[in-house]
Amino acid sequence: MLDIAEQLNRWFEEGRDFAVATVVAVSGSAPRGPGAALAVSDDGTAVGSVSGGCVEGAVYELCVRALQDGRTVRERFGYDDEDAFAVGLTCGGVVDVLVTPVRADAPVVRAGVAAACRGESAALVRVAGGPAELFGGALLVRPDGSFEGGLGGGRKLDRVAVAEARAMLDGGRTGTCEVSESGSRCPGGVTLFVESRMPPPRMIVFGAVDFATALVRAGKFLGYHVTVCDARPVFATRARFPEADELVVDWPHRYLRRTGTDARTVLCVLTHDAKFDVPLLEAALRLPVAFVGAMGSRRTHADRDRRLREAGLTDDELARLRSPIGLDLGARTPEETALSIAAEIVATRRGGTGVPLTGAGTPIHHDIDGAERGGGGGSRSRSAA
Repeated sequence: MLDIAEQLNRWFEEGRDFAVATVVAVSGSAPRGPGAALAVSDDGTAVGSVSGGCVEGAVYELCVRALQDGRTVRERFGYDDEDAFAVGLTCGGVVDVLVTPVRADAPVVRAGVAAACRGESAALVRVAGGPAELFGGALLVRPDGSFEGGLGGGRKLDRVAVAEARAMLDGGRTGTCEVSESGSRCPGGVTLFVESRMPPPRMIVFGAVDFATALVRAGKFLGYHVTVCDARPVFATRARFPEADELVVDWPHRYLRRTGTDARTVLCVLTHDAKFDVPLLEAALRLPVAFVGAMGSRRTHADRDRRLREAGLTDDELARLRSPIGLDLGARTPEETALSIAAEIVATRRGGTGVPLTGAGTPIHHDIDGAERGGGGGSRSRSAA
C-alpha cells in the first residue's frame, strides 16, 4: 500500500475508513509486482491498481466487502481459474492479493503511510497466510530495528518479523517470507508480507576494467544501485557498462568526496594503480561505509598499505580494508572474481564466515537473534537456523 501512500495519507487526514488490496505474490506473466495496491475509501472512491486493469473490478468488490465485514482475506487470481475470463486475467500469470480493511484511527498503518510520504525508510509487515486470528495485525519497522505495533502472535513472532523486515528493508525489497507461529523461520507456518520503502544501497565501483563489468552485474543482482567511476573517459562508457545505473568520469577520490554515501554503501576499488588507489582509499577508509575492498596482488597490497600509513592512516582505519578483495574461491575469470567479491560483501553484511556450511556447525542465518547487520531479501521460504 505504500506505493499509494500520498492518497491514503489524505484519507487518514480526512478521517476516512478504507480497504486496501495489495499484491503479495505473483508468478508467470503477471501485470504488476508485489506491493502494487488498489484502495477503496468508505465513499467508494478508488485509487491505485493491482493488475493494470485485468482484475480491478473483482478486487474493487473485495475491498467493498472488507469495508462492510471488517475481515482481511487473501485471494488468488489466475489464468487457469474457471472465472479467469470473467475477471480478465488472461495474461497467463497468477496474482495473490491481500485485502485489508483499515480504520481511520489505525495507528500503525497511518504511521507507515506518513513515513512513506516523508520519504523515510520503513517497512510495513502484515500476515498474508496462516491462522485467521493473525490476519489484520501490522508492524512498522525502521532501519535501526525500532518498531511499533504487533502481529498478534506473541513476542517471538514479532521479533523474527522485525529481523526479516530489517533484512528486506536494507535491500529495498518487498515480498513474502515464511516463519513458524513460535517465531522461528520455517516453511508452512505463517506467511509474512514485508513492504519496504527505502532507496537501494549504493555500490560504487572504481576502475572501468574488465572485472568491473562482471561486478556491475553481480551488484545489480544483489539489489544495489551501481555506479562506475573512472578518470579515463575512453573506458567509462555506456557501451562497456550497459547495466550500470550511473557512469562518472572523474578522479575517484574527488568523486568520492563529493558524492553521497551512508552506512550501507559498498566501495570496490579495482584500479590497482597507486596514483588512483592511495588518495581514494585515504578518503574511503575514513568514511562510515559498510565495505571497502581493493583489488591487487599481495605485493600490491603491501605497497599500498605502506603508502597509506605514510599518508597518516591508523591501524584501526587500515583494518577496515578488504584487500585483496574477495573470498578464496580460486577465481580466475572476471565473472568468478565478481562472484568472490559479491560473496565477501554478503558475508560482511550478514556476519558470515565464508567457510563451507557442510560440517561447520555454524548457524545458517546469522540475523535471527537480533544482531543482524542488515541486507536484502525477497520472497522466500527458509528453514530455521
